Amino acid sequence: MIPFAGSPLNRASEKRTDPAWIEAKRRDPSSLVLPLWRLEPFVLGGEKTPPPLRLGLLRPEVVDAIPGASGPCILLGLDGNTALFAQDVVTAGNPAEVEPLAGLGHFRDARTAAQIVSIKDAAIIGQAKAMIDWHQRHGFCPRCGSPTKLMDAGYRRLCDQCNSEHFPRVDPVVIMLATHGDACLVGRGKIFPPGMFSALAGFMEPGETIEEAVRREVFEEAGVKVTDVTYHATQPWPFPSSLMIGCFARAQSRQLKVDENELAEARWLERGLALELIEGKKTDGIHLPPPIAIAHHLIKAWALAGS
Repeated sequence: MIPFAGSPLNRASEKRTDPAWIEAKRRDPSSLVLPLWRLEPFVLGGEKTPPPLRLGLLRPEVVDAIPGASGPCILLGLDGNTALFAQDVVTAGNPAEVEPLAGLGHFRDARTAAQIVSIKDAAIIGQAKAMIDWHQRHGFCPRCGSPTKLMDAGYRRLCDQCNSEHFPRVDPVVIMLATHGDACLVGRGKIFPPGMFSALAGFMEPGETIEEAVRREVFEEAGVKVTDVTYHATQPWPFPSSLMIGCFARAQSRQLKVDENELAEARWLERGLALELIEGKKTDGIHLPPPIAIAHHLIKAWALAGS
């Protein structure tokens, strides 16, 4: 399963508009709350504890005692009868260093945390991080500029001034592996580490289909025309809140014309080399994205299909 997907939770959307139920669950001693500090989720254990680590789901009374636990609190969903929440901790100092969290665990960057917990916990991290991030960015109404308030257990914000409603957004991104014969097209972004190559990707634009976005992005970034766009899988990507739409496409040629504003470099990767790289072997100074990224799974699926 692709990381950040596969949440075990029932999102209980029908309960979000019942503030009495939400408040009762938030105070219920059997409920669990995930603190996030500076968008980093809390995980149990020390920073040098070998994985897998457990997600830092704590009882409400523990979280309420954390200094700065006054930011938005979001209902994530139900695990059976147990309600799970995410709580934004707003404080300058690291709350993991003081009571009640001292010695229990630490806050970890969401990308890293998702790789050292179970796949189900990674999905919970993704939902929590994306939701808290959205609230931090949308405290004011984009229509009139007035402050907005949290509604529906965190899934709506309301402006009292102009009565505008605002909902968490998800930005669709196409990420595609163009292939030609026994090779696939990969690129290296300007901020990538040296030798890191990945599938090409880009945000969809208004009035555009998935297939059109794939064709446009590959041509814009690498000068390659593609046809036969097919869907493979999607991945929620909470940085800050995207849906990665993984596709394959067939290139009409291998001639490249790289847009240097978009990419530092692009190249065709032969299937045999792709298989070695997927297995973790570094060949010719090239390496591919880790399994946390859907690009890894696109390249792996293509490479294995022809092996």
